[in-house]
Amino acid sequence: MRWLAIITLGTLLPAFATMADEPDIDRSHWAFQRPVSSAVPAFDAPVDRNWIRNPIDAYVLARLKQKGLRPSPEANRRTLIRRLTFDLIGLPPTPDEIDDFINDASPLAYERLVDRLLASPAYGQRWGQHWLDVVRFAETEGFEYDRHHASAWRFRDYVVDSLNDDKPYDQFVQEQVAGDELAADAMSKGVTQNDLRDELVAAGFHRLGPVRRNAGNTDVAFSRNEVLTERTNIIGAAFLGITVGCARCHDHMFDPMPQADYYRLQAFLSATFEENIPLADKQAQADWKAKSDAVNAEIKRIKEAKANASLQEMEKLRAEMLDAESRRPDPLPEIFTVRNDFDKQTPTHLLTRGDERKKGERLGMRPPAVLLVKAVADLPAEKRKHPKTELARWLISPENPMTARVMVNRIWQYHFGRGLVATTNDFGINGDTPSHPQLLDWLALKFAGPTSKSWSIKTMHRLILQSSSYRQSSGVRNATANEIDPQSRLLWRFNRRRLTAEELRDAMLSVSGRMNESAGGPSIMIPVAPELIELLYKPTQWQVTPDENQHDRRSIYLFAKRNLRLPFMEVFDQPDLQISCDRRISSTHAPQALEMLNGPMSNELATAFAARLQQETDPDKQIELAFRLTVGRVPTANERRLSQQFLETLPLSEFALAMFNLNSFLYVD
Repeated sequence: MRWLAIITLGTLLPAFATMADEPDIDRSHWAFQRPVSSAVPAFDAPVDRNWIRNPIDAYVLARLKQKGLRPSPEANRRTLIRRLTFDLIGLPPTPDEIDDFINDASPLAYERLVDRLLASPAYGQRWGQHWLDVVRFAETEGFEYDRHHASAWRFRDYVVDSLNDDKPYDQFVQEQVAGDELAADAMSKGVTQNDLRDELVAAGFHRLGPVRRNAGNTDVAFSRNEVLTERTNIIGAAFLGITVGCARCHDHMFDPMPQADYYRLQAFLSATFEENIPLADKQAQADWKAKSDAVNAEIKRIKEAKANASLQEMEKLRAEMLDAESRRPDPLPEIFTVRNDFDKQTPTHLLTRGDERKKGERLGMRPPAVLLVKAVADLPAEKRKHPKTELARWLISPENPMTARVMVNRIWQYHFGRGLVATTNDFGINGDTPSHPQLLDWLALKFAGPTSKSWSIKTMHRLILQSSSYRQSSGVRNATANEIDPQSRLLWRFNRRRLTAEELRDAMLSVSGRMNESAGGPSIMIPVAPELIELLYKPTQWQVTPDENQHDRRSIYLFAKRNLRLPFMEVFDQPDLQISCDRRISSTHAPQALEMLNGPMSNELATAFAARLQQETDPDKQIELAFRLTVGRVPTANERRLSQQFLETLPLSEFALAMFNLNSFLYVD
């Protein structure tokens, strides 16, 4: 909600006083300087002017001409709708949607398609996964115990809803970095807690990382230091695109960031502690406690009995333990968030080699000096009661050269497969250099500029997607261009890509007719091999969702457990949820083929796909429908002949499985 603007109206600049510049701060690296406006390249030749649909194309064409290259022809409509649909909602287009787009003679057909997809609730489900990758979202803490956070799913829903609503990115940043402080400030002005759910849930951002709670880690100061380190590092990776964590133990080896600046950034978080806000009434809480106490008493009795039990008796007690754990009541609804506790605030010191036992000088709150136009003093005392708010204001202020650049680069990467800066979490000296530096700055200024659509992610989508650069064919074979720019960094063609793990699973669900499109709510646990469950700290940590219809929901709603990765998702390169994943790697190896041919999920969905084909059309039309549903086109004459021969000896379910294994199903052109 935009009541947030009431809180942050006035200057967006944080309350830091300028001071004499610090020595040895070299801000000459391109990323440490504020974006600069440049003249959009102009062209005289009609063929060039006709290709340019918006300034993006002008910048791209200028770089191509520098290398003597030309852009590729526009992809056909069948390719474009499949590309756009997977890109924006992560699902294949239906045959009717393909036909409607191909037959739409309107000059605005493409723009209408983009708008329809951006308006779909599935858009937030697709693009929400991108952000969850970046902020290392999981619903468990990792390490030995891998304790569950039963209400962490609310953060996932917050992200999906925010993207669907086109929440301005500056507000999105503020809510995640300082939502608890913004909520406390609003409540002091009479706003109810119920109206502040978004802000409180968003602040759960600070709790998404792994947390070590095992019994061997009893040093409270050490544990607190680990938590603050993880939270500081994600601020640098997600919003600033800088590896600030490299300055934890010593001055940064590559970027001009002294170790002291790492701890000055950490100081903004030094009063932040975990908070779970109950949503159940007092009676529900009392009932839950009574049931929980009964189970705990039963478990205590079993543990005491096991101390003197024989090996026959031990098996019986183990079964009783599992039964007792299964009767533990589900956690009560709550908001998974953080709060400030200034009485317990961790004093921030420069730590020798990052060791909390070796404290140096005490440090105040201040952004890294290399990202400031001029050095500033530490945050004054009167502003330290809202430290994260001041940090958030600086993150989105015009004084910060990073936040807008980093986000538009992420958006670009998810559309083209590679960012204008390939190292999307590292804009520092050791990172990649921009392929189109002037275009990157133009996009950043457009994104965060003083317009009515300032910080609008969907506006940035439209700008990129409507360009000729995005609409290029991926099938062009140009030997000269391949030699000069084999990865098409200069965008002389569109790069083909394989579906991500989530897209592949969701596409099979959609094509088979099994997709459950319900959105939001608690995450789903699907059946997995018993041997994987046996590896958990407690086998009862994985309780399969009883309603089997829920198992067919989109992959973003699957429970994200750090110590149990679903085999199908893992083999297709789903990240491990331990650290920020700025870009999905696409590997190719034998277990992928084995999973697609022999895996239980692919075979089960192939059976469902065969049943759909039998239900929806006559036998002589099943081949054509199968191709239209999976790859968005009718089969070629040779494909039709081979398919008919296949079906003469093998069942329809095997043919359906073969369709899932086609390159043209697994890849997007």
